[in-house]
Amino acid sequence: MPIFDISGDKLSSVEQKNFALEKDLQSLIEKNLETVFNCRFIASEFSTGAQHAGRIDSLALSEEDNPVIIEYKKVESSELINQSLFYLHWIQDHKGDFEIAVQNKLGNDIKVDWSDVRVICIAPNYKKYDLHAVQGIGVSCHLKKQ
Repeated sequence: MPIFDISGDKLSSVEQKNFALEKDLQSLIEKNLETVFNCRFIASEFSTGAQHAGRIDSLALSEEDNPVIIEYKKVESSELINQSLFYLHWIQDHKGDFEIAVQNKLGNDIKVDWSDVRVICIAPNYKKYDLHAVQGIGVSCHLKKQ
């Protein structure tokens, strides 16, 4: 369904733009996290350390103070779901690392609520297998289309 801009009683179609680079989309989302997902930005390209050798694209804190992991892909990829779940399990095992990042960014008054760690995946499309898998894994994983 197309998106429209409303000006008075006139609608005009909004042109969809594709991002040349995954990093461009990531940067735009990170700068507008409060508007898009009601989250506060914590970190970009957050390292999971030498042993796990990964980088979480974006880390955020929800309005309820829950950790939020955001992963982006420029192309459709089943790897995105697996990668995101890997980071979800990593952050649950490394709560202190996340809490330090939150304190460094937002101050010491924030108490992280670990009851609902969320994952948001952003990609142009998802395979039906991914859509079904996310429904059955029992975690808060949201698939968004660019």
